[in-house]
Amino acid sequence: MSVHDGLDVPYDSLKVFDKVGDGGQGEVHAIGGPGALLYKSYREPRKVDGAALAALVSLRQALGPADRDRLDRETAWPLCRVVAGAGAIGFLMHRAPEAMTWTTAKGESKLVELSYALRPPKAAWQAVQQPSPAERYALAVALVTHFEWLHAMGLVIGDLSQANILWTVRPAPAAYLLDCDGIRLSGQRPVLEQADTPDWQDTLAPPGTVSVDSDRYKAALVIGRVLAQDAYVSPGKPLVPVPGVLDERRESAVGLLWQQANGPCGTRPDMGQWRTALAGRDVIRLIAARPAPRPAIDRSKFDSERRRGTINFRD
Repeated sequence: MSVHDGLDVPYDSLKVFDKVGDGGQGEVHAIGGPGALLYKSYREPRKVDGAALAALVSLRQALGPADRDRLDRETAWPLCRVVAGAGAIGFLMHRAPEAMTWTTAKGESKLVELSYALRPPKAAWQAVQQPSPAERYALAVALVTHFEWLHAMGLVIGDLSQANILWTVRPAPAAYLLDCDGIRLSGQRPVLEQADTPDWQDTLAPPGTVSVDSDRYKAALVIGRVLAQDAYVSPGKPLVPVPGVLDERRESAVGLLWQQANGPCGTRPDMGQWRTALAGRDVIRLIAARPAPRPAIDRSKFDSERRRGTINFRD
């Protein structure tokens, strides 16, 4: 079975094995066949917007090889829809990198969720290698770069939280995004109704708000909580970075943006500003650095309609 062409895969053609994950909207199963693939099945397929899921698959197909490889390396992106009858009931995705897993004392394999970087280490998960101050800083930079790249593609990430971001410091600090079917093209419908994680929602926006601006608020939560090793600090509260994670210049620049993130919708710092601040530049006047390179998209598949926000895919 090949999923590289993005075409729908009938459920009856899959060899579905044991459940390896469980969430509010679906279950994740290992499947047979070549490649380290997983199948996410939706609990309520009737609520799935199959066209929105097809749009995410098509976006990946329209990327150039280098950008597609990066997407696969940094996200659990939908590779193709799984269908039964006339509707989409799930999708296939790659497994998370081996470096972002750890083994419990009982021999169980678990994912290295962001939560392990936000709290003091405990004996129960001492096998998770904790970041040094320099690695913690590099992890924050990697996250900012990752979010900026997705925004450059015209995407809204939506539900950012400690449970859907994985990380590692082996061999270098890196991050990986789960639940990518929660991402949507800006201005378009989601695959399923937006989910928000408690303590990770944009408290300054109306309930259910999903926008690049709400992404920016949640990204500020991610950045601040990683730097401070604090699972609950939020804009409006003092940010106290882990000793040694930021020098004086960076801490001043980050502190200004942290305050700005507590402002009303439309005023939150973008990822370019965070990248500039973490680089320790422009402490007085924070402006966005040179934008991250926009991924090259095959215009024959995904051109003017996407830029205007009018793209539509059949179910």
